[in-house]
Amino acid sequence: MKTRDKHLFVAILTSVCFTAVNGQGLKMNQTQVIGSHNSYKIGIEQPLMDMILTDRPEAIGLAYTHIPITDQLDLGLRSLEIDVLFDPEGGRFSNPKGLEMLSSMGKEALPYSQEAMLQPGFKVLHVPDIDFRSHCATFKGCLSDILDWSKAHSDHLPIIITINPKSDGLDRPGFAKVLPFDKKVLDALDAEIMEILTPDDLITPKQVKGGQTTLRKAVLNNGWPDLAHARGKILFVLDAGKELTDLYISDDDDYNKPMFSDTDTDNPHAAFFIMNNPVKQEKEIAGLVQQGFMVRTRSDADTREARLGDKTRFEAAMRSGAQVITTDYYLKSLSPDKDFEIIFGDGRYQRCNPVLTKSSTCDLP
Repeated sequence: MKTRDKHLFVAILTSVCFTAVNGQGLKMNQTQVIGSHNSYKIGIEQPLMDMILTDRPEAIGLAYTHIPITDQLDLGLRSLEIDVLFDPEGGRFSNPKGLEMLSSMGKEALPYSQEAMLQPGFKVLHVPDIDFRSHCATFKGCLSDILDWSKAHSDHLPIIITINPKSDGLDRPGFAKVLPFDKKVLDALDAEIMEILTPDDLITPKQVKGGQTTLRKAVLNNGWPDLAHARGKILFVLDAGKELTDLYISDDDDYNKPMFSDTDTDNPHAAFFIMNNPVKQEKEIAGLVQQGFMVRTRSDADTREARLGDKTRFEAAMRSGAQVITTDYYLKSLSPDKDFEIIFGDGRYQRCNPVLTKSSTCDLP
């Protein structure tokens, strides 16, 4: 090799190493972040929780809470999960039965504002009438809070938001009836997203597809957007089960929907998968990640791991390379004994992906 060529080769190699060390030159799927599960949730008041547990001990899985969503983002979490319930006329969930139950026990309930719940549109809560408290009662309110934070921190890693449509509640006298989702309801959900955010705020299936014939081919052949381009953006994933997901993408040959879909691996819309058991699915997750897909998994569920102090799921999730790991316990103070925490070894909630990068040459600012 000529001396001039050697110098050029060294210069290029040095530049590549430098950009990798500084978190540049990476694709957005070459990251791994910790996020929250049911991010909006405020815990059930203890007297009501005790009453529920007397009848259903397994309901201990509901006994967790979160700090406000923007506080989670301030910590460094970059994935959120939002449950949505359809309320086209407003007021369907404005008078939760749990308040009446507290009163019947002679317990004073915490303040509860009906104003937001009386507005028409999608509502955000976990279990109607029982687990009904939320940091942002309306879907548009949640989105507005996230967008405001994003605009104020425009260099953030992309925020990945999974959307979980809820079509059922508790079938008991006096409890709110939850409306099912269909094509029109899914369209209304998309409309609320686009009412608050613009295409410039988002990473969408169509953007990732680019000039390829399908989204799947784009992900496998071209990969995801560069991280530098993805910073400051928000990405939505519909986590709805097969029937609703098939309905959502059935007429979307042009990839105009704002949300990615958790579908079959050979589907033209395949790009992002929800795989919540990293212990049983570790190899499968790693295989998908290596192919170029993105995956969300969970480090804990139903408060079980926190009560046992068990990080087996978290360790498997980290090894798998799943780009998103969600938890209810990103702070020790949120755990039952104030001693369980899901966080990477360096005390951060985001890092380079261990399956797709070499940690020795990669740092994510």
